[in-house]
Amino acid sequence: MEITAQQYKVIEDFLPLQRGNVKISKLQVLNAILYIAEHGCKWRGLPKKFGRWHSVYMRANRWAKQGVLDRVFLALQENNVINIQVDHISLDSTAVKVHPDGTGALKKTVLYLSANHEQDGPPGFIWLQPATTAP
Repeated sequence: MEITAQQYKVIEDFLPLQRGNVKISKLQVLNAILYIAEHGCKWRGLPKKFGRWHSVYMRANRWAKQGVLDRVFLALQENNVINIQVDHISLDSTAVKVHPDGTGALKKTVLYLSANHEQDGPPGFIWLQPATTAP
């Protein structure tokens, strides 16, 4: 899935102006983002034809934080350039972290002893002070 130059003209106004010494065009970055979305690969797995993966990632990250990608994909869908429909969502259980309290681990509690030592029962541990002198 790649956007052509004619399709790019539809969304060109939604993208911010390039600043600085930019070697990768905005169209290349959009096509790289679509490649990542389509193939589900890591950024480091991006083919060389899209340019340096880190440059593409940094620009895509910046655009995502500014809401540029939301506006671009909305415009692409409204003009029937792409059709994205989310039917299923899946979570990998190995990536979900659970607090120890949620796993059934014993919780730390404060031991309140009553005035009646026989009612409390035997102590859970006995601490012996080390001998300071040898016999």
